[in-house]
Amino acid sequence: MAGTNGGSVFLFLFILSTIAIGLPILLAEFVIGRRGQHDAVTSLKMLAPGKKWHWIGWMGLVTSFILLSFYSVVGGWILSYLARALTFSLKSTDYGELFGTVITNPIEVLSAQALFMFLTIWIVQGGVKAGIERASRWMMPLLFIFFIVLAIRSLTLDGAMAGVRFLFVPDWSFLTGKTFLLALGQAFFSLSVGVTAMVTYASYLPKEERLGQSALNVSILNIFISLLAGLVIFPAVFALGHSPEEGPGLIFVILPAIFNEIPLGSIFMIIFFILLLFATLTSSIAMLEIVVSTGIQKRYDRRRRMAWILGLLIFIVGIPSALSFGVLSGVHLPGGSIFDFADILTSRIGMPINALLVSLFAGHILTSADTTDELRMNPAVHSLWKVIVRYIAPVAIILIFVASFING
Repeated sequence: MAGTNGGSVFLFLFILSTIAIGLPILLAEFVIGRRGQHDAVTSLKMLAPGKKWHWIGWMGLVTSFILLSFYSVVGGWILSYLARALTFSLKSTDYGELFGTVITNPIEVLSAQALFMFLTIWIVQGGVKAGIERASRWMMPLLFIFFIVLAIRSLTLDGAMAGVRFLFVPDWSFLTGKTFLLALGQAFFSLSVGVTAMVTYASYLPKEERLGQSALNVSILNIFISLLAGLVIFPAVFALGHSPEEGPGLIFVILPAIFNEIPLGSIFMIIFFILLLFATLTSSIAMLEIVVSTGIQKRYDRRRRMAWILGLLIFIVGIPSALSFGVLSGVHLPGGSIFDFADILTSRIGMPINALLVSLFAGHILTSADTTDELRMNPAVHSLWKVIVRYIAPVAIILIFVASFING
């Protein structure tokens, strides 16, 4: 996203969106979830009985369902490349041709997508404590360590500073409504805001957990890891004379070529794709958990069965996206391929609209008693948060949304 949308400008807008809009709405989802003590649909019903606000939960569920259906396709691509990296069969390959071969091969993309969904379902069906929390406990430290190692290696390449400048020296010609909307969508996606995932997760939090501190920690670490990811990718891309405007090619075409040209590149390539798989799985786990938690309605004996049923349905819905670069490449929808259309529906429409509704609900429907009891923070900070979710965040989302369609 940063590579195709101006690098530093996109990064600046992403950080601004995360702090000014994403963080307050993330905190709003935390409050709704812990106050309701259920999935998003049930929590919203309990907090606003007799009203239609629970449709926010259903919209988040549908958005998560569609999002995971095509996100699992990318997860499958990562598995395909990881398998090749582990067997050292990526060395001295025409990576552009390989990428085209992978994404157009119906048997490979569907098999890899199915395996990725299997891994996601296997973790989620174990529950938050036994499955999700246990997996994250070792996934996240490894993710951080791998990023540090790869960033150091990337920054020590000759010519790496051109990538650093791309990431931190702004080109203001990219400052458009579309770029702002894309950065906002990326901020929401990376925080899991706008799909009510954090409403569901917060329902499991104990009362002694300080929601404000948790939300702040998540947001700061999210920005830090995003910066680290940029320092892994862009210095290496520029050091070897490639273009940052490759989209998925940055990972599946350019980076394998870069690793192939540096000492111990095959080992670094394996580390990178393991890291990427971890990062992808943590997001897919969150998306499936939203759908499953709504389906089981706190009846935990149904979790295993519901995880497999809903995971299979998501896989089936994702088949057209998986085939949209091959046998269904002739099908064109608004925005491009079936895959592109699903992306637009979620990241540029569904997530911003749902985040807007969550903000309005937290600002105008939740009572002061609800928010005060859950947040337990300094009154001045609480008042500022209330002003942001009541007025500033909704207006900002609407203006960014409108601007993206007016001037692109």
